[in-house]
Amino acid sequence: MDNESPEGIAARKRIVNRLKRANGQLVALIGNLEGGAQCRDVVTQLSAISSALDKAGFAIISSAMKDCVMDPGNSDESDDATNSRLTLDELEKLFLTLS
Repeated sequence: MDNESPEGIAARKRIVNRLKRANGQLVALIGNLEGGAQCRDVVTQLSAISSALDKAGFAIISSAMKDCVMDPGNSDESDDATNSRLTLDELEKLFLTLS
């Protein structure tokens, strides 16, 4: 990530912000449950948290398509870089776990 593009940095910041919001929603949900909140409110909040996590997951996979997929034609990569990259099959499996 040392050579990360400005677009990559901005995308990562958006993902982190989305996850922080989801974390805040989760903390609020736990407090609501402990306080005996109405079922409708709990389910609505849970749905919002789930949606935020799904969107963050899709954004991460989208970023991975650019940053984490191995370039099969690039044999100049170091072993560390190669080990941290995903094959297209691995990326597809990760993507499908979100559905």
